[in-house]
Amino acid sequence: MKKDIHPKYNTIKVTCSCGNTFQVGSTLDSEEINVELCSKCHPFYTGEQKIVDADNLVQKYEEKMKKAKTMSFRSKKAKMEARKSKKEGITQPSSTLTLKDMLANADISK
Repeated sequence: MKKDIHPKYNTIKVTCSCGNTFQVGSTLDSEEINVELCSKCHPFYTGEQKIVDADNLVQKYEEKMKKAKTMSFRSKKAKMEARKSKKEGITQPSSTLTLKDMLANADISK
């Protein structure tokens, strides 16, 4: 094994946001690390529902769901009926004009 190529192995104190502290081995140079979750407060180990929302993702999701409930959505069938009734409301001219007739009616000055 070559000498002086491996990083130094240190003992580091880890502090969780719940207050739990413990020692781990690491190659980091710092003496202490702060973490959000540990085995004492993680929902998998405790069996409790605990939401750790560092970026307000839960709040953003709840706002999005509240906004979606207030919006009115129409089904595809209702949309098609609205389009059909709108299309029927448009009346076509009784006689179709040719391009020559339309240009003559436009009075284009030369």
